[in-house]
Amino acid sequence: MLENITIILVNTTHPGNIGGVARAMKNMGLTDLRLVEPKVFPDGDAVARASGATDLLDNAGVFSSLAEALADCQLVVGTSARERHIPWPLINPRELAAITAPLSGSQKIAIVFGREDRGLTNEELQLCHHHVNIPTNEAFSSLNIAAAVQVVTYELRMAALGLTESAERPQWGTEWDIDLASHQELELLFEHLEKVLVDTEFLDPENPRQLMPRLRRLFMRAVPDKVEVNVLRGILSTIEKKIDGGH
Repeated sequence: MLENITIILVNTTHPGNIGGVARAMKNMGLTDLRLVEPKVFPDGDAVARASGATDLLDNAGVFSSLAEALADCQLVVGTSARERHIPWPLINPRELAAITAPLSGSQKIAIVFGREDRGLTNEELQLCHHHVNIPTNEAFSSLNIAAAVQVVTYELRMAALGLTESAERPQWGTEWDIDLASHQELELLFEHLEKVLVDTEFLDPENPRQLMPRLRRLFMRAVPDKVEVNVLRGILSTIEKKIDGGH
């Protein structure tokens, strides 16, 4: 049940933390590790901290951007410890596990962890359907990234074990008939939507305000499937044809 989950680390500074994450993942039965622009990798410190989970390091994918690392993922969850200007759906690790456990193995799920000192940027968080927050002690809230990964992956494993021991619980109350849209398909939708909004003069590119981030939040909250995204893009294409005809 955990083979469809990938852990993504963005711009990790200390290679030892990558090794610690690999160990935490292997403890809980996860194997897919992806790295986005790590400062130092590969490195002996990563191997030492992995303590036997070096196979995850050997097979880790290294990417030049988060968007590239997410290209084949259908559900993306970013870790966040910060308040943002625009509120986003926020869940804890146990709620995250309840969402991901019922999804079939064909749905690729990414859990994204940011930099040790400042986490994920607002732009990176906007690539995510949900934001997960670990409710730590407010007086001492800082968590090492490997410890954060351990907390999240523990909840994922417990949910997977519970699902295996009981009847499968479909997400949304019924078996979904279509695969979720991939990250790449969603990004193409947002590009298409922004273009149409500019062409219809609903969006002023010189003064965009928060329109696109809010629309992104709306669609990401819905977790659309492939057919739904195709329908939306079909509507946008029809609008473009009407605009061209009017001109």
